[in-house]
Amino acid sequence: MSSVTFERHTFRVADARNFTLRFLGETRTAGGPALSARGVEAAQLVVSELVTNAVKYGSGPIGLSLALAEDVLSVTVRDGETTLPRARPADPRRVGQHGLEIVAALSRDVEVVQEESGKRVTARIALDERR
Repeated sequence: MSSVTFERHTFRVADARNFTLRFLGETRTAGGPALSARGVEAAQLVVSELVTNAVKYGSGPIGLSLALAEDVLSVTVRDGETTLPRARPADPRRVGQHGLEIVAALSRDVEVVQEESGKRVTARIALDERR
């Protein structure tokens, strides 16, 4: 498991994607599972969407935690806003607010939990193409 905290106004979303790439690379180097290109791309996109949502709609510092169990990557993003995001029905005419749709489409499951000091969103992504 690896975690980092970003200050909302002093980082770029690309920093979160790069953190994810480093984590996956270190895991592979340490004898972790072989990762499909699709899985790595999905992980980067999910991280981008969750962190972007935390920047746009959250408050306080943004925490990003990554954990790999077998071939499933858990991506957890925390922020200080207590209002929980909700997935909206798909609407190709809507401009924006498709983040949770994208995350759900790329993930095995998505969990949204209100915590005492904000919220936590966790997405679990299969990194092996066979799943």
